[in-house]
Amino acid sequence: MLETLIEKINARDYRVGVVGLGYVGLPLTLEFVGAGFNVTGFDVDHEKIDALNSSNSYIKHIPDARLAEMNDTKRFKATSEFSLISEQDAVIICVPTPLTHHREPDMSYIVSTAEAIAPYIRKGQLCTLESTTYPGTTDEVLRSILEEKSSLKAGRDFFLAYSPEREDPNNAEFSTSTIPKVVGADDESSLRVARALYDTVICRTIPVSSAAAAEATKLLENIFRSVNIAMVNELKVIFTKMGIDIWEVIDAAKTKPFGFMPFYPGPGLGGHCIPIDPFYLTWKAREFGATTRFIELAGEVNTQMPEYVVTKTMEALNEKSIALKGSKILLVGLAYKKNVDDLRESPTFKLWRLLEKKGAVIDYYDPYCRRVPKIREYPEYFGRESVDPAETAECEYDAVLISTAHDCVDHAEIAKLGKCRIDTRNVLTNLRDVVKA
Repeated sequence: MLETLIEKINARDYRVGVVGLGYVGLPLTLEFVGAGFNVTGFDVDHEKIDALNSSNSYIKHIPDARLAEMNDTKRFKATSEFSLISEQDAVIICVPTPLTHHREPDMSYIVSTAEAIAPYIRKGQLCTLESTTYPGTTDEVLRSILEEKSSLKAGRDFFLAYSPEREDPNNAEFSTSTIPKVVGADDESSLRVARALYDTVICRTIPVSSAAAAEATKLLENIFRSVNIAMVNELKVIFTKMGIDIWEVIDAAKTKPFGFMPFYPGPGLGGHCIPIDPFYLTWKAREFGATTRFIELAGEVNTQMPEYVVTKTMEALNEKSIALKGSKILLVGLAYKKNVDDLRESPTFKLWRLLEKKGAVIDYYDPYCRRVPKIREYPEYFGRESVDPAETAECEYDAVLISTAHDCVDHAEIAKLGKCRIDTRNVLTNLRDVVKA
């Protein structure tokens, strides 16, 4: 049966279902359709379903034209009807894995997805999980639900694997298909089928010995970044007190051709992975009586950055004899990183809330996000609209705070709108009277 399945995959006679059509699931869907597979996209968000079937993209860096091309192939459809899972040969799960308010793993999306697809899992199917999570999730959560509710056995009746997403939205150098993909499973048959499928759309797959090893790989990648960002954020604070520019120091250090990798400070961590993933390992480590002091310390440093930026903003206003309370501040950049419309875990929202709590009046400008959508953690900002700089007078704001620096924005021109300029991204290098935060 195994060789027959692999032959079907290679012949594109294999139906792929993708559950979760966001920043991970939609790019993956495009790759499978482009490679000649019939793909069904599943999502509980009916607005996404309608948008996809109408070729209207809700992700900035994926143009409508790509969705139109996908729909023109007649090999794709989007649906919220999970009974169609039974018609798929593979089911790839790409759902969110946030933290609870107590900063513990929120498994609700994986659990609800597993419960939704379990009644329709059949013999010979492949099920892979791509959501970032703690080691053991595929076995302890996904496998247990699928086996209990389907009466089938993973590794015997159906195939089960884990392959962490490595998406970097709007990365001009690397895309879904050109980023090597780690694949892990707890039995050889599941690993072979999963690799055979991903090999059709990904440049190279990297097999590991288990699903847990693949889960741990993803955490290592993001904890590595979290720890190094925390280091430069802490150095930023220290060097500022010494009158030293951290950005100048990094630029000098990165000229060393070995033994150094540049990381850059900012107003806080954003995106779905780096602010969240370290806490997944911290939580799981407690089960084994292990502590993660180094990782937790890095998390503390990074989560303190918005407060640091607010303090620097208050000091900048004080220098102009302006009180923070009642001041008018323009936040520039709402997305978590430049050149995307992705707002997940964006530190700008933390700055917004902190400044408002201290009495500031806040506007924002982001050409990638003209209107704030519904965000679970910040419901109070739903519907707020970006200002138009062309309609804003010079020095209309008491402070302009650059939180995210999109390439399409003339930050030097935007800075003229404020009496104070606070730069967290080192983009106002040619202006005087700029406070780096």
